[in-house]
Amino acid sequence: MKFLLSLMAIGLFALALVAPGSEAHASAGLLASSTSLVPLAALGAGSIARLAASQMGSRAFGPRIVFDKPDESGNDVAALAAQIKAEQKTAIDAVKAIAEEALGKAKAGETLSDSVKTKADEALTKMNALTEQVATLEQAIAKQKKGGGDEERKTAGERFTEAENVKGFLSGDPSSGKVDLRIKATLTSLTTDAAGSVGDAIPNTRLPGILPLPQRRMTVRDLLSPGRMDGSTLEYVKETGFVNNAAPVAEAAAKPSSDMKLELITTSAKVIAHWMRASKQVLSDISQLRSIIDQRLLYGLAYVEEAQLLNGDGTGQNLAGIIPQATAYAAPVALADLNMLDVMRLAMLQAALAEYPATGHVMHPTDWAAIETLKDANGQYIIGNPQGTTAPTLWGLPVVATQAMTIRKFLTGAFRLGAQVFDRWDARIETGFVNDDFTKNLVTILGEERLALAVYRPEAFIYGDFDTALAA
Repeated sequence: MKFLLSLMAIGLFALALVAPGSEAHASAGLLASSTSLVPLAALGAGSIARLAASQMGSRAFGPRIVFDKPDESGNDVAALAAQIKAEQKTAIDAVKAIAEEALGKAKAGETLSDSVKTKADEALTKMNALTEQVATLEQAIAKQKKGGGDEERKTAGERFTEAENVKGFLSGDPSSGKVDLRIKATLTSLTTDAAGSVGDAIPNTRLPGILPLPQRRMTVRDLLSPGRMDGSTLEYVKETGFVNNAAPVAEAAAKPSSDMKLELITTSAKVIAHWMRASKQVLSDISQLRSIIDQRLLYGLAYVEEAQLLNGDGTGQNLAGIIPQATAYAAPVALADLNMLDVMRLAMLQAALAEYPATGHVMHPTDWAAIETLKDANGQYIIGNPQGTTAPTLWGLPVVATQAMTIRKFLTGAFRLGAQVFDRWDARIETGFVNDDFTKNLVTILGEERLALAVYRPEAFIYGDFDTALAA
């Protein structure tokens, strides 16, 4: 009879778990207070042993780690709780069925068999274990919602081995139930062949276009008179001497004669060129590459051209530049307390005295900056205003600041009258094939120009050194 009452208590407890707060729950409490479950517990001791044996023998199971969709804490605790609740409900339903069967047999006056008692014992043990697991997981879920805690800082192995049901399983307690710990795979930006490496799926941010290198502003050619030529040789006749004996003459007196000297100057057009080679594939795949190559080739020509116009020594394939032919600076007058402004003004005077008034100045950007920052005794800038935007000028003439000029050197002169640049070939870009380029899908891109420089009057250009001039 006590066993029958115990089974009734089990059924009412099951109903209480399914519908907490209902009358069945209250009845279960009342019945539990008036009926002792000790006999059932005693009876279940052997059954619990048999349960452990049957669990270990009938089906092999052990601790397992299941990787599931990750969440912020690393464990899909909510999914695990839902799974165990479902198993708990199944266990409760089994207990209810056994209780209903026991009540029915009690009413019919039948005696319960040992098999029914064993089933009741196993069902009750499983239900209690699952109920304990549900409570543990609900606490874990609540802890996650509050921000995790130390669990987030533990490794997967630590969390697994410290789980209560794992400890129970390892200690041989069959009531610990199935060990099922779900841990997320940690996704990182690594690109190595390892679990969680997703870096290869992260796209790079590529800015459009190609950032070019800085380019020098070419301005020396702008000071010179332009011209065109035919053939490869440029010839011009230059007056190199003049003796002027003009004088007042009396009536019937002999008139004085003057003299002049002419010289034929010959120079040739020089070619400045360079090239690049590229495949047809890369030119097709990178749309702006062709225009960049063309622009770079043309810039390279202008860069060398400016250096040749100023410093070409006339040997081999070099132009005969202005500076090697220019007149050395010699101060026409002596001034006290010279500064760089004074030197440039005296150079202009020297050119003017040679009957070729200067039309421009050329110097290194560093020297031009030194001139612009000169101050008077009151600390006021001598030329210009730091906030001004006027073009660089000095003594009314344009200033060309270029790194093609050596630092601490200067050139002043009548650029329009004293020299002229002649273009035989304008700077141009051509494409072609070299050797077996055609069969290799290679294209040669050539940039070249052909020009000559005529320096008509070397005395029209004054070239000097600032340090030497200031020390005189």
